[in-house]
Amino acid sequence: MNDNVAGLLQVGLVIAALALAWRPLGDYMAWVFTTDRDLRVERAVYRLVGVDSKADQRWRTYAGSLLALSAVGVALLFVLQRIQGRLPGSLGFEGVPSWLAFNTAASFVTNTNWQAYSGESTMGNLVQMSGLAVQNFVSAAVGLAVAVALIRGFLRSRTDRLGNFWVDLTRGIVRILLPISFVAAVVLVAMGAVQNLTGGVDATTLTGATQHIVGGPVASQEAIKELGTNGGGFFNANSAHPFENPNGWSNLFEIFLLLLIPVALTRTFGTMVGDRRQGVAILGAMTTLFAIVATSVTLLELHHDTLFNLEGKEQRFGVITSSLFATATTGTSTGAVNSFHSSFDPIGGGLLILNMGLGEVAPGGVGTGLYGILVMAIVAVFVAGLMVGRTPEYLGKKLRASEIKLVSLTILTMPLLVLFGTGIALALPGPRASILNAGPHGLSEVLYAFMSASNNNGSAFAGLSANTDFYNIALAICMLLGRFVPIVLTLALAGSLAGQTPTPRNAGTMPTHGALFVGMLTGVIVIVAALTFFPALALGPLAEGL
Repeated sequence: MNDNVAGLLQVGLVIAALALAWRPLGDYMAWVFTTDRDLRVERAVYRLVGVDSKADQRWRTYAGSLLALSAVGVALLFVLQRIQGRLPGSLGFEGVPSWLAFNTAASFVTNTNWQAYSGESTMGNLVQMSGLAVQNFVSAAVGLAVAVALIRGFLRSRTDRLGNFWVDLTRGIVRILLPISFVAAVVLVAMGAVQNLTGGVDATTLTGATQHIVGGPVASQEAIKELGTNGGGFFNANSAHPFENPNGWSNLFEIFLLLLIPVALTRTFGTMVGDRRQGVAILGAMTTLFAIVATSVTLLELHHDTLFNLEGKEQRFGVITSSLFATATTGTSTGAVNSFHSSFDPIGGGLLILNMGLGEVAPGGVGTGLYGILVMAIVAVFVAGLMVGRTPEYLGKKLRASEIKLVSLTILTMPLLVLFGTGIALALPGPRASILNAGPHGLSEVLYAFMSASNNNGSAFAGLSANTDFYNIALAICMLLGRFVPIVLTLALAGSLAGQTPTPRNAGTMPTHGALFVGMLTGVIVIVAALTFFPALALGPLAEGL
């Protein structure tokens, strides 16, 4: 069979699997976050941490609980890395240097999973399992909780309560992430992924040299890495490593995992607001953006001869599924890679940067993609309201000056971090020395790093030597601010919406469930990203490509 035909069939298989899972998983997640029934294990958790599961929180309390948990997570993960050499399961590795430990702690707590180190030569099994993997679950559940809180903001009226953060967090982990990850890990083991607790074995290569091959609890971490749109690899080569991603079937399965929850959350949204057409419209905008980027990147790669388009890619995956993986990972804030994005066509690499610059909404990370695109939906409705000269409404809530200010600040946070960070790095001689390639490609390396960190993506363009004090500190700051400033603003927005009295629909209400709204939402997202990042992209990937 022709490689291109085989690649297209594999893309179709992923789409079919997502279509089959969309409805049951979406409805299940809606039930998880609306039922009054607590599981026995959940009640035990609530008693342990002293939480009343029936007590709803104001948005400030909800945000404070989230920030407190995240601060504790950063501190604990930092300490765990620093004392690694004194712990069992360290595999002989010493403690991680201070600034690298801080960067890594910030990275995994913010669901970024940016890695300025090689996992197999830096982290022991205990840190991998009890530190990094735990945060993969917690950070993904935090994103889910914020998305659900925003949906409640649209649903509730004349109240200042958004639910209980600790309940939402616990349910997200216990009922959604853990069971799916367990099944996914078993599937990955069956496909050939490694799962053990050994320190590795010594093997003799074809040339007679001795090579130490590292093992570890890879499959279990790989499952939540993809499902939770985390992205941090057990190995430096990430999902290009055969122990993480053994073959073409595992490659498709991992793409399916990283798209699964963000796509299904659109159904959850529609089910919870009582109008599933709203969820379909959001999914339509996400799908449109994803399809444009994926198609463009694939065609640009196929345009070149075989030797060029396979450079930086795994022969066992090929061009089409490598392009699909790259689009999925930059569009979902996952950050896992099965090929080097630096090796893509310059314009294609620029599209991957822009894919993150869209705000990680196509379809975005676990929870973050949904609340990110709902923020953009508010902008689209606001623009439409200005066109017809009436107060805009979305899902029965008026979009007043207070809501628009919060939305504006949310949208501006990421671009400010990206552009200021990139500018400072290029202005200083020390950070410039970390760039591998001169000219526009070097600018792309730095721009990609700050775009990845500020969007909590975590993937790297390759080439940039990021394990320096400057990049460890600067990128950690971008990860923390890029994660928690939008979260706090989104929760404030949810609180503002929940306090309103619903506005009945009338003849002048803009429909937000049809093709017209999908087109307008897509256009607003593209225009905002293009106006923000076109000058930087013109100096980097566009200049190199032209």
